[in-house]
Amino acid sequence: MKATAWMGTDSVKVIDVPDPTIMNARDAIVRITTTAICGSDLHLYHGYIPAMRKGDILGHEFMGEVVEVGPQVRNLKPGDRVVVPFPIACGHCSSCQRGLYSVCENSNPNAGIAEKIMGHSPSGIFGYSHLLGGYAGGQAEYARVPFADVGPLKVPDEVTDDQAVMLADVFPTGYMGAEMCDIKPGQVVAVWGAGPVGLFAAASARLLGAEQVIIIDRYPYRLRLAEEHIGAETVNYEESDVLDTLNEMTAGRGPDACIDAVGLEGHHGNAAMYAYDRAKQAARVETERPFALRQAILACRSGGVVSVVGAYGGFVDTFPMGAFMNRSLTMRTGQCHVQRYTRPLLDRIQRGEIDPSFIVSHRMPLRDAPKGYKIFQKKQDDCTKVLLKV
Repeated sequence: MKATAWMGTDSVKVIDVPDPTIMNARDAIVRITTTAICGSDLHLYHGYIPAMRKGDILGHEFMGEVVEVGPQVRNLKPGDRVVVPFPIACGHCSSCQRGLYSVCENSNPNAGIAEKIMGHSPSGIFGYSHLLGGYAGGQAEYARVPFADVGPLKVPDEVTDDQAVMLADVFPTGYMGAEMCDIKPGQVVAVWGAGPVGLFAAASARLLGAEQVIIIDRYPYRLRLAEEHIGAETVNYEESDVLDTLNEMTAGRGPDACIDAVGLEGHHGNAAMYAYDRAKQAARVETERPFALRQAILACRSGGVVSVVGAYGGFVDTFPMGAFMNRSLTMRTGQCHVQRYTRPLLDRIQRGEIDPSFIVSHRMPLRDAPKGYKIFQKKQDDCTKVLLKV
């Protein structure tokens, strides 16, 4: 089959690889119909996530048709149309029983590697390094889905691929980011990053009752999308001082909750600070550029919530711990527990509360995946989200 493979830093290629097969009684094989390039795939593309090997198959946002199931998979059958959550979860361990699917205790066969870096291991993830299991991803013609009796969600005919594939990651991740804010009526929520996760975090904050939603970014086309589709107010951090602007918009208090939807490859309008973090990251002295996280902490009202759903992989520098502690802030974070959200968010789509396909800017065949990565990386042609059609 054809699959998108990581070939080294800033290099992907569509290559021929063996078709996946059933390896466990709880496996399923899915023929991919639509898969997506995620912003966190760019962290792999740029070489910032450890334990990648040449030829690893990328992709953790995918959906398609079940073609084969193992003998213990009784909830699915060949022909079912499904979307697959990106965390691989067993459904039976202590974490899964508490709905914490992205920290499943049984799905990462390389847990020992992760424990050396993180203390304890999170779950396995499709197409996201050997640190997180070394599983083949879904930017391919077929994928093996472990624990298929737990993860995949059947998709009704009236829901399009472009809508359903958003349930694999970005829509649930943005929703969880907003949910962790404990939004009350009348509150103000600020979101750093107008990429797919940030846009869904802002849209979800609206769904959950926020009175005012503010998105911070530097790309005019992404800010327009936030204004037109979500009704958010926007701040271009290359044109305005973010902290001063947020204080002006909130009568000096700051937002009630701040969401970091940027993660480890942040950009900063301050040239000196950007050069400092960029140089340290390039030398691998630090692994992250946490501009958004620092700003979110400083901007948040005292006693407020900082929600972090932008992806981080290692260690940050110059973290404002003094502000965080002395102003009684609360931080909530985590890779999304997607299996917890797929059904209720599918229900919202079916009720017409939101059409998540509004973020899609590019559709192209799987063979053009290298082009898709370059367009997405460089933000060319007003690129917001690339779908690969198989």
